[in-house]
Amino acid sequence: MVTYIEFGNIFNLPDVKNYAHGCNCAGAMGKGIALQFREKYGQMYLEYKKRCKDGSFNLGDVFTYNYGEGTVFNLGTQETWKTKAELKAIEDSLLKMLMYARQNNINKIALPKIGAGLGGLNWEDVKSIIDRLGKDYADIDLIVVENYKNHS
Repeated sequence: MVTYIEFGNIFNLPDVKNYAHGCNCAGAMGKGIALQFREKYGQMYLEYKKRCKDGSFNLGDVFTYNYGEGTVFNLGTQETWKTKAELKAIEDSLLKMLMYARQNNINKIALPKIGAGLGGLNWEDVKSIIDRLGKDYADIDLIVVENYKNHS
């Protein structure tokens, strides 16, 4: 099931321990919510950077990171920070994330408006992918925060 929240902070949602975000495949997490993930999960960032450098994290891939209390899903949605996100990469990485979540009994994941901020895509196009995949994985709650607001 997909729930959209107009304003909020994915890290402050009640009863949520699993998070996803779109990122590039060049090893940079210097802006937007990716920077918050980098600051919050420093060890994850080092592993992500290594995978980007050795070519094992590409468009459409998911790099999962277990931080002890939950899982972070790094979705390979754009080639570099200079390029736009790609709808196919968003669809492929979201599908892999949902398959992993189902296999590992993860039933709730919060994510931002992936691909449509710094990724440069039309939010309605991305949203239709999320909605379609969400129907196929109705046992997993996807909570999408459309606009970042720190005090929520």
